Amino acid sequence: MPKKILFLTGTRADFGKLKPLINAVKNCDGFQYQIFATGIHMLAKYGGTVKEISRSGFDNVFTYMNHIEGEDMEITLANTIIGLSRYLHEHQVDMIVVHGDRVEALAGATAGALRNILVVHVEGGEISGTVDELMRHAISKLSHIHFVASETAERRLQQLGEAPETIFRIGSPDVDVMLSDTLPELEQAKERYQIPFEQYAIAMLHPVTTEYELQAQHAEIFVDSLMASKQNYIVVYPNNDYGSEFIFSAYNRLKNHSNIRLFPSLRFEYFLRFLKHANFLVGNSSAGIHEAPIYGVPTINIGTRQQNRFHYESIFDVDFDCADILSHMARFKSLTRFSPCAYYGDGSSSEKFLAALQGDVWTISNQKQFKDFN
Repeated sequence: MPKKILFLTGTRADFGKLKPLINAVKNCDGFQYQIFATGIHMLAKYGGTVKEISRSGFDNVFTYMNHIEGEDMEITLANTIIGLSRYLHEHQVDMIVVHGDRVEALAGATAGALRNILVVHVEGGEISGTVDELMRHAISKLSHIHFVASETAERRLQQLGEAPETIFRIGSPDVDVMLSDTLPELEQAKERYQIPFEQYAIAMLHPVTTEYELQAQHAEIFVDSLMASKQNYIVVYPNNDYGSEFIFSAYNRLKNHSNIRLFPSLRFEYFLRFLKHANFLVGNSSAGIHEAPIYGVPTINIGTRQQNRFHYESIFDVDFDCADILSHMARFKSLTRFSPCAYYGDGSSSEKFLAALQGDVWTISNQKQFKDFN
């Protein structure tokens, strides 16, 4: 009987990471994939990105609305556990694959652990400056198998008591897409999204849930900086974390400006093409830490959201200070490139993932034991 592997996706970002792994499973005899799509994917405000899953060639997709806009994260967590538990009651699976640090991934790990289903966590062992880090480590502790992006992440998981034989270093799966020859051409991407700019930067700001009282002020500073710089920008909506309403409110000021194009979401491959040719990325998105350095694109990383993350020569940390942000924007007004970064892998993550699935990974027990760190 083929092994049935369920991939859980709640955001445009985690689907971009999981997509190469799902394709690897889809194209291999001996495995069957299923996809549980929920979270932001289901919200029209964010572009209804669930449609991108079917457009990517996947047809075994179950959709579940786990929240409405404005609901607290713990309610979303509870709703997702309920919906996934009911799905698992009707659909037998041998493994659940989750990614990152979102509440949907925490729900997947919780449901899997309590149902004695092997849970795989992709890109555990990372650190940041927000509540996301707490959730990421909790997901790791609820997971049986780990596919990590770096040697540093591997060491951190061992420090958390995870057995070395359960940790597989495969790199970051989206690097497979980034370094492939499957990205659309730049002109094709510009035509699809009606981007008229010859040169541009990408702007992405997300809420920091532990700094809710500062979010409105930070959002206004961010928008002030974009407008004062008078450069061209592709601006992508924030995620739906607590405090996103302040960012949306500030973004109202960006509408109807000829040098700014505002999008709920961009299809992953098209986003990567835009990123590859951008003058810089500004904001606090993990794309500035994970993806931009791979192309050597400068990152103006604002605030604490990515605090303690991997650092590279192309990443410039600034506070929410308009003058400081503008100074860095002026520095990268024309095209500047740094050496490409190979920290997150060489583009072979899906191959390494599949090799593990075809190996001894199925002998790993769902009865976890804490491994003392020596």
